[in-house]
Amino acid sequence: MSRAKQLYDWFDTRLDVENGQTFLGKAFPAEDSFLLGEVALFCFLLLVLSGIFLGFFFEPSTSDVEYDGSVQKFQGEEMPEAFVSVLHITYDVPFGMFIRRLHHWAAHLFVASIGLHMLRVFFTGAYRNPREPNWIVGTGLAALAMGAAYTGYALPFDEFAATATSIGYNLTISVPLVGDFFGQVIFGGEFPSSATIPRLYFLHVLVIPMLIAGGLALHMAILVRQKHTEAPRDDDLTAGGREVDKDDDSVIVGLPAFPNQAAVSAVVFFFTAATLSALAGLLPVHNIAHYGPNDPASTPGLIMPDWFLMWVYGFLKLLPKWASFTVGPVHVSGEFIGGVVLPGLVFAAVAVWPFIDRTPEPTHFTADPLSRPWQTGVGVAAVAFVMIASIAGMNNILADKVLGTTTGVVNPILQAALLLVPPLVGGLTYLLLRNGDDESQTDEQEIAADGDAAADATGGESDD
Repeated sequence: MSRAKQLYDWFDTRLDVENGQTFLGKAFPAEDSFLLGEVALFCFLLLVLSGIFLGFFFEPSTSDVEYDGSVQKFQGEEMPEAFVSVLHITYDVPFGMFIRRLHHWAAHLFVASIGLHMLRVFFTGAYRNPREPNWIVGTGLAALAMGAAYTGYALPFDEFAATATSIGYNLTISVPLVGDFFGQVIFGGEFPSSATIPRLYFLHVLVIPMLIAGGLALHMAILVRQKHTEAPRDDDLTAGGREVDKDDDSVIVGLPAFPNQAAVSAVVFFFTAATLSALAGLLPVHNIAHYGPNDPASTPGLIMPDWFLMWVYGFLKLLPKWASFTVGPVHVSGEFIGGVVLPGLVFAAVAVWPFIDRTPEPTHFTADPLSRPWQTGVGVAAVAFVMIASIAGMNNILADKVLGTTTGVVNPILQAALLLVPPLVGGLTYLLLRNGDDESQTDEQEIAADGDAAADATGGESDD
């Protein structure tokens, strides 16, 4: 017996490798858009690896220490230890600037790939029975990804990041009755306190990553347990030595998990790593040396969150002042409505969508978005809603730099657009797709009628 066979038998008796071959033969549809989920997974892996490197040098403390590093203008100054440690990572640790940039861009691509993956699932109807649980898990992962990015945003404790993070603190304490308690738990008291950075660091490097890892594991376990969705087939085909009818959704046609799909996944991983490396090497990220350490006595001229939270910021900017009200001892502020209630309703609507567009029977083929008028219309309206809210988050730039006016002029226009444009574009999409579907059905009926007439004529001639 060869040594390779002996080694295989050793593992087989302990890990039951033979039964594992069932999974290794699991088919993965060869659809490029299906790889967006893998991009998100690999971004998370790179975030963990780069985060471990950064964690060796970061000091989660706001205690003042004297700076002695490469940035000349801060030499000898007493500054928060968190800020000093990020300066040290950026300018003094070998490859520190590159790894910090890689971590930054991986976080952005992580959120973006999750969002694009969910859009692909939504517009193709891949959330339908029996995949509702995985859609809910994916929605939770999207929220956790944004939470991870937010908690990491504050850690350098520079003037810009600390001011932007304070918006999250104000939203937290705006929750009626329990806001102050949440502020104590998450931020360690009034922001910024000495406990703020340690607590956000704990959430950023342990709590949220563990939740994301658990969510990804659950997401993939459900994916492996269920059949994959597959694009509709054009014709009958032969797969695995058997004939497969084009309408038979009990069989998934695709690449086996090993070695074919494993090779594809390896290519996706290296392509993702190469893309992030190129971004890290060529594009700068947040320049903390420019903004300097946190200074409660001053406020930077331009404060705004990253793009994936800009829509929440837009809600805050567009909500009218009269939205605040008091009921008995409970005060409901505009910050709570715009920054907590409305985003919560958006995520809740996303999570329950499979139960609105539900199918009684399991569906394993994806759908053509052009053949789903009202579902696609809702999706287009939702995208327009988020885009307009995001533009509203940049209303000061739009007013001053682009239009040369004031936010007082721009805001009413954005408010009207937020209310009117989404249903308008959604309704227009519905009408266009419905009319196109009706015309297609009419053409098919005419072809069928012509075929019947030809058959009747042929039959008449043969009878004579």
